[in-house]
Amino acid sequence: MKIIQFLKGLLLFIPVTLILSPLTKAFLFISYFNRLVLWVIRNKKKMLFSDFYTPFRNYSKRSQLYEFMVDRYLLANEPVTYLEFGVAAGSSFRWWLNANKHTESLFYGFDTFEGLPEDWGPFYSKGDMSSGIPTLDDSRGTFIKGLFQDTLVGFLDKNREALGEANSRKVIHMDADLYSATAFVLSQLYPFLSKGDIILFDEFSVPLHEFKAFQEFTNNFYIQLTPVGAVNNFYQVAFVVD
Repeated sequence: MKIIQFLKGLLLFIPVTLILSPLTKAFLFISYFNRLVLWVIRNKKKMLFSDFYTPFRNYSKRSQLYEFMVDRYLLANEPVTYLEFGVAAGSSFRWWLNANKHTESLFYGFDTFEGLPEDWGPFYSKGDMSSGIPTLDDSRGTFIKGLFQDTLVGFLDKNREALGEANSRKVIHMDADLYSATAFVLSQLYPFLSKGDIILFDEFSVPLHEFKAFQEFTNNFYIQLTPVGAVNNFYQVAFVVD
């Protein structure tokens, strides 16, 4: 123990490890990619619905995952509170709005509608994927514009009682892409989650973003999310809260 303390203090005083700093992100990526691989190995046989392994990603497959969840959990005609984080043009939001017919269901879509608030990986820059606020012909749907960090806390305070009701299952669609956004949303929603609620991730297998946020959330909050469906080699994954 004393040797470890001595070495840590010495490395703080003489920071020779800084010579590896250009490789820090690469090491972090490898670490979380390996955690993702281990997660897949442990969970791939537990899936009730999966296309693993498929050589190419087909983004339209996510609607098959949605259909499975609606059929499996009888979501078409029961009241749900649907929360989507990362709306963009609203294709998935409209899908769920059309799939559920209950008049007391409520649908909330959160987005800046001004594109990504920061760079996402090597291919997407701040401002990419911007879209105007979609138009709806269903009064059950509402869009909330702004950074999640600015809008979600107030929304939860205002709707605390309704979100805590047990007679409405929550369906949470995480399509925020970014680690920062995903981690923030999950941490704020934790007190409102109930057994049987559903959480969908749209870019789950991106190691340093949604997967990292998922791992930290489940580990830090001691919450059990059971994976039940996945498509596109775990790019989109659906969980049920235990």
